[in-house]
Amino acid sequence: MGTGTVRTESADEAAGRRREQRGWYFYDWACSVYSTSVLTVFLGPYLTSVAREAADADGFVHPLGIPVRAGSFFAYSVSLSVIVAVLVMPLVGAAADRTGRKKPLLATAAYVGATATTAMFFLDGDRYLLGGLLLVVANAAQSVAMMLYNSYLPQIAPPEERDAVSSRGWAFGYASGSLMLIVNLALYLAHDSFGVSESMAVRICLASAGLWWGAFTLIPLLRLHDRRSAKAAATASGTNEETAKKPTAPGFRQLAATVRDMRRHPLTLAFLLAYLIYNDGVQTVISQASVYGSEELGLEQSTLIGAVLLVQVLAVVGALAMGRLARIYGAKRTILGSLVAWTVTLAAGYFLPAGAPVWFFVLAAGIGLVLGGSQALSRSLFSHLVPPGKEAEYFSAYEMSDRGMSWLGPLLFGLTYQLTGSYRDAIISLVAFFIIGFALLARVPVRRAISDAGNPVPTTI
Repeated sequence: MGTGTVRTESADEAAGRRREQRGWYFYDWACSVYSTSVLTVFLGPYLTSVAREAADADGFVHPLGIPVRAGSFFAYSVSLSVIVAVLVMPLVGAAADRTGRKKPLLATAAYVGATATTAMFFLDGDRYLLGGLLLVVANAAQSVAMMLYNSYLPQIAPPEERDAVSSRGWAFGYASGSLMLIVNLALYLAHDSFGVSESMAVRICLASAGLWWGAFTLIPLLRLHDRRSAKAAATASGTNEETAKKPTAPGFRQLAATVRDMRRHPLTLAFLLAYLIYNDGVQTVISQASVYGSEELGLEQSTLIGAVLLVQVLAVVGALAMGRLARIYGAKRTILGSLVAWTVTLAAGYFLPAGAPVWFFVLAAGIGLVLGGSQALSRSLFSHLVPPGKEAEYFSAYEMSDRGMSWLGPLLFGLTYQLTGSYRDAIISLVAFFIIGFALLARVPVRRAISDAGNPVPTTI
């Protein structure tokens, strides 16, 4: 009788965990349309064109009196967004771990980002400053929300399931991005048939991403559960009075405190450093590819949308395939292989001839096959390196370079273009991120890092 009761409870727990995992997947489904339709496809070229409308005779705009080449404004805006993220994410991460209440914070961040994205409908004429402001708010909110979302992974999936669960989450996101891009492409190509201008079609596509983000966020909010960590319980019961009474530190101080704590886990910090570098390159390629295609290669917007759609479809396949490879060869080796593929693909992109969409599609196929898997496996591998009870705090540092939140890559891209006037030079400069990231990751003994973090070591890692 007792045994039967235990089995029933175990089955119920497993069913509950699977239900929560399915809800977790849907946040990727909700927010990935922002990363795809807004950040990757439409906003870069459109905001650049808006900035050019406001530019002087020499091609410069002057936000706050600072001369900025119009073609660099989008990249600089992405870079600025990480400053906001650095101030906000460590505070939110520490609060989430201290209170155990991640879900209300996730809801707030998600709906701030969705609202800012929806407001991009009003970006027209020469309102480049409005576009930059909305981009900074949406990107920072996306970063905060993704940090909280990612921090659920160690709680909803045991170690042996994390690579697969993380890969499925990314696959959901890329499937969602593909679906929305098909709708966007139909509207953009047939905008005359719908009685709207090209500019209005782009603005509708931007706003629809925000509405989609907000609507589907309801699913994970209904299914995810907050859990009290030992730290949260101690704070709530008053046993940790110093923590409870300590005023909230400014973002940089909280981040410094998190990094100091990571120094007690130097191998976790070593992995994070490698990730910050190579993912900086990944995110910059994602956010600047459409600008490169339109400005340097002279490709039509419809071609760029089709190429990004190809990336989304192949990224679903790539994420699931690399998840299977990780079960055989381990996550670390699979990620290293993806970094080699990134380097080769990016170097090939430098030599793409202008006005040749076929070769741009070939390049997009290469990116798609490695994009989802490299991101999903990095997330799941890092989840093994986080000390229990500090998931949100550690993922706040992790998230600072995720999904277009890196600052150094866009800054390097923008500065290279500003100094040389060549997007080819700007794109090839990003190869350094993959080479350095590979070298640093190869040196991290991940089994020892997982053990030192106080977590069980999977059989294959």
